[in-house]
Parts: sequence; C-alpha cells; structure tokens
Amino acid sequence: MTDLVVPAKESDCAIQAARQDPDHYVLDIVVPVYNEQDDLAASVRRLHDFLSTAVPYRSRILVADNASTDDTLVVAHRLTDELPDVDVMHIDAKGRGGALAAAWLASPADVVAYMDVDLSTDLSALMPLVAPVISGHSDIAIGSRLTASSRVVRGPKRELLSRSYNLMLHGVMGVRFTDAQCGFKALRADVARRLIPLVADTGWFFDTELLVIAEHAGLRIHEVPVDWVDDPDSRVDIVPTVVEDVRGCWRVGRALASGALPLRDLQAALGREPLVPGVPRGMVGQMVRFGLIGIASTVAYALLYLVLHPALGPQAANLTALLITALANTAANRAFTFGIRGRAGAARHHAHGLLVFMFGLAITSGALYLLHRFDPTAGKAVELSVLVMANLVATLVRFVALRRVFSARTR
Repeated sequence: MTDLVVPAKESDCAIQAARQDPDHYVLDIVVPVYNEQDDLAASVRRLHDFLSTAVPYRSRILVADNASTDDTLVVAHRLTDELPDVDVMHIDAKGRGGALAAAWLASPADVVAYMDVDLSTDLSALMPLVAPVISGHSDIAIGSRLTASSRVVRGPKRELLSRSYNLMLHGVMGVRFTDAQCGFKALRADVARRLIPLVADTGWFFDTELLVIAEHAGLRIHEVPVDWVDDPDSRVDIVPTVVEDVRGCWRVGRALASGALPLRDLQAALGREPLVPGVPRGMVGQMVRFGLIGIASTVAYALLYLVLHPALGPQAANLTALLITALANTAANRAFTFGIRGRAGAARHHAHGLLVFMFGLAITSGALYLLHRFDPTAGKAVELSVLVMANLVATLVRFVALRRVFSARTR
C-alpha cells in the first residue's frame, strides 16, 4: 500500500530522476474524491480494468482524497492493496483544484489526466483524449459535452448553465474551447508544472483558469467529443459554484488585462512563441472582439454626442465624443483584441491610436459639413445617422491600422 502525502510542489530534479526509471508511468490518471466511500471502489475497479485491457501505455490510477470525512480514505487504501498501479494521496484541504494541483505536480508520469469519480464520461474517449498529448502534438486535451457530435444525457437546467457559462467565457475571455468544466482532461506533465503555479483557484474554477491561461499563452488545446451521462447524485452546489466562477472570471480577466500573468515567459518556456515574430494569432477572433468593442464604442459615442450637442453644437460634440471613445477603444482593443498586456509601449500605441482618431475625425467632420451644406435644417437624429455611417468607414480603417500597429510590437 502506498500513501503519498506531498507538498504543493515537487522539484524538477526529483521528477527527472523518476523519469530515468525504465518502468516509469506514461500516464497518471487522478481521481479527485470527497466523501465518495460508496462509489469509489466500483469506479476504480472499472477504470483499472479498462486501463489494463484498452490502453497500451503503463498507467497509474491515483486517488486524490481531499479532506474526506467519511471512510473514503480507508476504501482507497484497500484498493491499493487489491489492485496494482493504484495509489492514494491524502490532501488535508478541501477543493478539487487543490487536489489536482498537488497530484499533478507530484506525478512522475509523462502525461497527467483526471476524471470524475462517477465516470460520467464514457471511457471510450480516453485514448482519443490522451493520444495527442502523449505524441506531443497537443499540450492539453479536454473532453467536450458541447460539440455537435457529443452525446449527453442531463437535465435542461445544467445544460443551460453549462452553455451560458461557456458563452460568457467566449465573449469575455476571448477563448475558443467549448467546455471548460467537463471532468475529463489530460496535459503534458511539463506543461502542468509550468501552468499550475499561475493558477490561484483551488476549487471548481481551477479547470477554467488553467485553460484560459493556456489558451492566452498560445498552447495547443485538443478537444474530444464525449458521451456523457449526468450523475443524479452530484454534490456540486450550483449557485455558489456559479458565483465563484463569475468572481474567478473577473479576477483572471483583470490579471490578463494588467499583464500580471507572465504569458510571454510561459510561451518561451514551452516553445509556443508565434511562428512569425510580431504577428498576432487568430484574425477571425480579433475581428469578433474588435466588432464587440466597436459596438460598445458606437453606443457610447452616440450617447455622448446627444448629451453634448445642446451645449457644444454638432462639430464640438462630435470632436469630444469621438476623442473620449477613441481613447477607450484603443485601450480595450490593445488588451482584449490584440492581447497586449502591461504598460510597455502603451504611450506609443495610444499615440498611433490618436492618429487613427484624427482620420476618423476628418471623415465624420467632413460628413457633418456636407450634410449641413446641402441641408442646413437637418436635426440631431439625421446628424447622428450620418455620423454612424461615417464611423463605420472609420472603423474598418481603424481595424486595419490598429492591427498593423499592434502586430509590430516586440514580443
């Protein structure tokens, strides 16, 4: 029987020494548990049988007991006596994320993974999940219940919450993966050792935070459609979990926008720098984020124009509203559309943004001049309509110009 009690981190030297063993594990599957004395044994036996018959790599099951108050730890110890390649780790603090972090950082395997103890995900997806990671093609692999070919059985409330949550992640965080919270993931152990110290959450938001950081660092995330049947006995408390997830999104979003996360260092350490230095990834994603920011800027511009018009007149109101929204627009696009964090180069970027603003001012002021030249009686509604159309032209120019400016940054 092996009972592992480890600190939060294990030195790289110890890990490398473990890898020199010709019998080291290729795959470590962590099963985090809290008060699962009734279901643990059957699930581990089923998973062990599958690994023995269907997975051609030497694999281990590690039961990560995070502060259970029932006999879960006793059951886990019995399983280590009964089955080869089954170990148990006890973590004193409660929290799935903390259990995964401790287990993955202590693992001697090449690839670390985890799955929920209820085995809601059909095990037939395990090889498609781990094979791209073991081969080195992908850095992380995740199961997804939200792709078109996934087959999922669960209630409408959980389905709606899951899709709404991932829609929020796409809109706010600018990510592309489809299912952050599916309990079925794998990643290279060296990637885990680089990512986990950057993840602050130790609960249910751990998965999301890890994936958001990984994608913003340019790591390759492989998605596997899964067959998944909801566990009716799930102990996830939905409302507190949603609240914590929203708080987590706010915290991570601030860290990304402020440059607090060392994404460039992570890229360099894992060999994921851009293939062509200075060229940002994903033009389609950039256009979507630019469009969303542009809509918000246009609404803000229109409101400011209408508020300022009575006191300043059309030209001065246009100038003031356009200047304020242009500054905010440049800052938002810098951080979220083009992924530039921190203060380095901010003054230069805003200077270029002001040049683009001058172009937009020329177009909109010219449109106002021509409108009043041909129709001196035009009211505010007509003025605003003409200005919005002129701003559409300016927006296209702004995207091309800002993309050129921001792609010229030093990475």
